[in-house]
Amino acid sequence: MHWLLSLFLAVALGAQADADRSSYLIGYTDMQRDDPRGQLYNWQTQRAVVVRADGEERRELGSAWLTEPFRWTQFGGWWPDGRAMVSVAWESPENYAWEREHQTFRMVEEHWLLDGCVVDLATGAMTNLTAVERVSHYNALGKPWPGDPGRVGFSALINGAMRPFSMDSDGSNKKDLSSGPEGFTYGASVSPDGRLITYNKDYLVYVAEQDGSNPRRVDEDPAHPFQFVPQFSPDGQWVLFLAGEHYDCHPHLVRTDGTGLRKLADRGTYPGVFEPLTHPDFHSAGSDVPVWSSDSQWVYFDAQVGESVELMRVSVEGALEQLTHSPPGTAHFHPAVSPDGKLVAFGRQYEGIAALYVSDADGNNAVAITTPTKERVQRHPHWHLPRPVN
Repeated sequence: MHWLLSLFLAVALGAQADADRSSYLIGYTDMQRDDPRGQLYNWQTQRAVVVRADGEERRELGSAWLTEPFRWTQFGGWWPDGRAMVSVAWESPENYAWEREHQTFRMVEEHWLLDGCVVDLATGAMTNLTAVERVSHYNALGKPWPGDPGRVGFSALINGAMRPFSMDSDGSNKKDLSSGPEGFTYGASVSPDGRLITYNKDYLVYVAEQDGSNPRRVDEDPAHPFQFVPQFSPDGQWVLFLAGEHYDCHPHLVRTDGTGLRKLADRGTYPGVFEPLTHPDFHSAGSDVPVWSSDSQWVYFDAQVGESVELMRVSVEGALEQLTHSPPGTAHFHPAVSPDGKLVAFGRQYEGIAALYVSDADGNNAVAITTPTKERVQRHPHWHLPRPVN
């Protein structure tokens, strides 16, 4: 047995004593990674999956919707009532051949479809929200609106550019939240009180009112031409984002009123992307971004330390902790903190073998919750706590 798996299984019983991991659910996306024909042939194997945080009771979601080739699902998050948020995608192989030849994506209507759906775990029933009063063929489902369970955010491709939208929880009443000059706008995050949104527009971060009005830049430092993935802290006090140069950007904080801008931590030489494929393709590496803890006291992220990419966390005051200490060549990716702040999920790859792991919040007692293999990879864990933990 691989030595990393042996180590983590050995501490499993101790980890269970600290927190009842069977009480949590984790949704993630699983896919084949070793098809040499390119990323579309790996993408089409993607499946939205839910598993308990102890690795038991794994189940796929939305498989009944995969009625034709080159169609796949991705896990996107959780609705407050416990329904899963799942994206369903399709691309034609003809379009992929064009993309691979030109080394760029082409999300045209006749060759691409991306929709955001919700799935009832009890019944398996799946509802396509972005297909209701459709505004685009390419839609990325966001999160339910804080303080307003009847509203949800999403992004839609309009005339070749992504725009932030909101809609009612049944998919109706879609509203474009973009304003100002046209630009590729995505990654919208909503403040905990629902009054503000923040997003990227052409790799610059803005904060705007909840209806999209009054957009303003959060960072106008010319040394930061690349700004990415803004996220409100759970307490609403801060916006966390990456700033610097493309592939050389680091966690920064700014208050929601635009004051207090500062660099929070450094990722070293880590370019901030994880390559999931054994045979890399054009733009096949995916962004690996910092995330908040639920109490707004910590930011979890990955950074280059020596010859490995290690899991780190830093307090809002700047106190840095290295949570993993790994053999050279290890890569950690896609951390996510449980809703109660007790646990953290993350990906780990060593010698081409990848899996998802769950550890205590301080990095101790790490246990694999998916089977470590070279053939498949699991990414983007999302936590849900269906019932209280004692």
